[in-house]
Formats: sequence, structure tokens, C-alpha cells
Amino acid sequence: MAMKSYPPEFKADAVALYLSDPARTYASVARDLGINRETLRLWVKEARADGTAGAKKAGPAKKPAS
Repeated sequence: MAMKSYPPEFKADAVALYLSDPARTYASVARDLGINRETLRLWVKEARADGTAGAKKAGPAKKPAS
């Protein structure tokens, strides 16, 4: 099987898409983009390691109790 090469912009957009929605999984984002789930997981791991990706948000912040 031949290795596919993706432009850096595509990788960055894929990582941003995954990180932008806490309800999305690697599998669902990868399926929508037509890439392998493991490929996306590695891109996210690399982006986090080099500091170009933020943490995946856990959802809306709750107000502290008064």
C-alpha cells in the first residue's frame, strides 16, 4: 500500500476540526475527511507535542456555585 502525502494545511485543519468539538471522535472526524483514524490520532499527538494544538475542550464551562 502506498503512503499518502497530505499538505500541512490539511493536517492542521483536520487537527483543529477534531479539537473543536468535544463530541467528535478520531473515527468520526477521520471518516468525514476520508483518512485513517490512526493517521488523525498521530497528527493530533504531533501537534500537541510541538505546541501547535490546544487541548480538546470538555464542553461548556459551568459557573461556580455561589
